[in-house]
Amino acid sequence: MSKNSRHNLRDIMNKLLVLTLFVTLSLSAQGFRLPRDAEEIAPGDDEQGTLGKLNSVVKQYYETSVNKAADLLEAIKGMKLEEKAKSAYADTTTVVGTYAGIFQDQVYHFFYPH
Repeated sequence: MSKNSRHNLRDIMNKLLVLTLFVTLSLSAQGFRLPRDAEEIAPGDDEQGTLGKLNSVVKQYYETSVNKAADLLEAIKGMKLEEKAKSAYADTTTVVGTYAGIFQDQVYHFFYPH
């Protein structure tokens, strides 16, 4: 396998690792959700102050980001990237091994003709 292809494969695997860690950490953050208020105020009520509005906006963004991360994780699981990467690596090593054998045979016959 050439140095460039090994570097590209390593780069792809590193990106996959970072993405997997990000999704895993995002999903594990679900356990740290803020507890809901005992008495929630209806969205149309004007009794909700500035802090209450800010709190509800933060909760909404947090829930949206957790849901997006969960959807992304499901999409990644659906693509079966790990199996595809292993399969691509196995196919690549097989092809490179075959062509390396052919090249070795050609060089041998070049230097030692019959």
